[in-house]
Amino acid sequence: MVFALEQNDKIREVVNGKRVITKKPELLAPAGNLEKLKVAVHYGADAVFIGGQEFGLRSNADNFSIDEMREGVEFANQYGAKVYVTTNIFAHNENMNGLAEYLQDIESAGVTGIIVADPLIIETCRAAAPKLEIHLSTQQSLSNWKAVQYWKEEGLHRVVLAREVGGEEMKMMKDNVDIEIEAFVHGAMCIAYSGRCVLSNHMTARDSNRGGCCQSCRWDYDLYELEDGEEKALFDENDVPFAMSPKDLKLIEAIPHMIELGIDSLKVEGRMKSIHYVATVTSVYRKVIDAYCADPDNFKIKREWLEELDKCANRDTAEAFFHDTPGYEEQMFGVHGRKTTYEFAGLILAHDPETKMVTMQQRNYFKPGDEVEFFGPEIDNFRFTMGEIWDEDGNSLDAARHPLQIVRFKCETPLKPQNMMRKENR
Repeated sequence: MVFALEQNDKIREVVNGKRVITKKPELLAPAGNLEKLKVAVHYGADAVFIGGQEFGLRSNADNFSIDEMREGVEFANQYGAKVYVTTNIFAHNENMNGLAEYLQDIESAGVTGIIVADPLIIETCRAAAPKLEIHLSTQQSLSNWKAVQYWKEEGLHRVVLAREVGGEEMKMMKDNVDIEIEAFVHGAMCIAYSGRCVLSNHMTARDSNRGGCCQSCRWDYDLYELEDGEEKALFDENDVPFAMSPKDLKLIEAIPHMIELGIDSLKVEGRMKSIHYVATVTSVYRKVIDAYCADPDNFKIKREWLEELDKCANRDTAEAFFHDTPGYEEQMFGVHGRKTTYEFAGLILAHDPETKMVTMQQRNYFKPGDEVEFFGPEIDNFRFTMGEIWDEDGNSLDAARHPLQIVRFKCETPLKPQNMMRKENR
């Protein structure tokens, strides 16, 4: 798909004879807990979305207390970043108690806005916490410009599009309605339309739309048909069990199109993913956005960016609905995807420039002689053969095998706190 580059001084202008993008989209990253929030911001996110301990759709995530929200906001503010809180359940009567007080607590913590699907929560927020921006959740399945116009007239600050919306539809929305638009660019996709699934409710009595999804579509199934009241197997014993999961979303190559359309916020899914995932994906999309905005006419997707994303992916990916309706090739029937090519091995805590000694928190097993890779926003990726390893007391180790163990080793190349070490799976 090729988008016409209409002259729009709100998005682009010519500087010294070179076209540049003046309206850089927000990079919005997931943060399932305080550590992930700090990693996302440190690795380049302009904003993060988090879940509180009530009224959100990821009840299995760590989620944030009000005090943790306050700490997260204070940290984000140091980088000029924003914090949004998901309050996107569809509330039943028993979910209404304490809503106003909860929204007031979020507002007092300094949060910029909430992401919401239920009109009850929208109206309560307006009355109880008017300083909070209100962003319409993707759970509302917003997929046409007239609906976008409706929510603008209702006074919302931003709408998060359904994941089934294509690029041409996004263009029509931006052309017709002056409102902030947020769209997903990376992460897991739901097999149901815009996340409206009841398989989890049926099979486990866990409500997908109140934070309890058990990811039934990822399960293995055997297929049968009823023939004269009898179950007839549609599989052989050696067949791979059936699943019905879509491939994960990856729109890195469509980022230039989305920027030219004027999409305001590019969203990465994954509040329950690891800090390695958050750091890797955020840093790659940061580089893509910055490179395109600086020199769009000479921009090219670098192979190293694509390879970097694969280092934290454990499922196959596709562009989903952006260019066209996905077909069979974008589904994962009977296939759960490939294993991650790399595993997160450690988080750098300090590096002494005089002794060259690195202090690191271990996150996965490694040993002397292993080839590892370091990466971070302040450094270029580099490979390194691990030498001798010591524990905190100076004892030599044959391997770093204890989770969260503090270890030390020498490395001549400078490293910074929050840089990460990964090891290739062989």
